[in-house]
Amino acid sequence: MHADENGNIVVPSKLVLEKETHAVIGCAMDILNEIGHGFFEKVYENALIVGFKKKDIPYKQQSRYSIRYQGETVGEYIPDIIAYDQIVVEIKTIDRITPHEEGQVLNYLKVCNLRLGLILNFKNARLEWKRIIL
Repeated sequence: MHADENGNIVVPSKLVLEKETHAVIGCAMDILNEIGHGFFEKVYENALIVGFKKKDIPYKQQSRYSIRYQGETVGEYIPDIIAYDQIVVEIKTIDRITPHEEGQVLNYLKVCNLRLGLILNFKNARLEWKRIIL
């Protein structure tokens, strides 16, 4: 949200990357419905790649991004998946998504220079997901 020139609050009519977000979450729901919950994160990551291929969703798996501090590389971040060259997809099998995971994804977005992150939690019988906007 933002204010217009008259100070009125303007609510965006559409979510950022709404169609793409729905496609990714749809794949995640398909996976949970077919193979169930509670496996290791890598199982869901690989299953998402299969789903993305079948639905022609562009992706990069395990790309590497440098983490820099004062002009020096101090480490690297390897996101689970980047979908549509625009969405960091972080896969979890945790009890619930907390502010800790949300904060992590915000930092991941900064490192990747992207605006949208999705946390997908496959721990329980119902998919838990959270959109994170930078």
